[in-house]
Amino acid sequence: MSSNKNPSITANPDGPFLAKNLENFANQKGPIETRETMALCRCGESANKPYCDGTHGKIGFSSAKLEGRVDDKRENYDGEKITIHDNRGLCAHVGRCTDGLATVFRLKEEPWIHPDAATRDEIIATIQKCPSGALSYSIDGLERREQDGEPTIYIAPNGPYVVSGDVEFVDAAERQGASKKEFTLCRCGGSKNKPFCDGSHWSNEFTDDKN
Repeated sequence: MSSNKNPSITANPDGPFLAKNLENFANQKGPIETRETMALCRCGESANKPYCDGTHGKIGFSSAKLEGRVDDKRENYDGEKITIHDNRGLCAHVGRCTDGLATVFRLKEEPWIHPDAATRDEIIATIQKCPSGALSYSIDGLERREQDGEPTIYIAPNGPYVVSGDVEFVDAAERQGASKKEFTLCRCGGSKNKPFCDGSHWSNEFTDDKN
């Protein structure tokens, strides 16, 4: 498929994501052929994942946000050479930060981010691996620019849709300090912060062997 139209995603209330005009769609096995409009499952129960098969209507899937979700709030962690911004409400808990740079991003500590515990370049490289857009940074008071890249949806194994590049998310509520070019969308059906992933696929043991 080739189109001059801008790629977009719409989260249908209590239904699938509608992805339009997307050319780059892939899973761990490689590229997936695209159509001009694709209905992508987000209830987690379709028998034809990643596509919707109407199961959301049969199981009474709700796309509402739930009580107990982490607040949409950005915190700033100031260091001598870099300020790290973090919005826990957007985190998909992939672990690229804590696994990749544990000296800075420390689990079960408060504060959990230590911006002077590694070099600026190491921190930037780690933040750039964050798929959800929860992490960002500023240097000398200037916040980093959005990363360039082809509009893409990648289906994370047993996890969310990882969206990157210039993909318009139609009618999405503003998220405090969030990137509009990097975000993760729930496809297990269990996130408390729908349409965004909150890591619930780990606790509800979501699986999708085909993708």
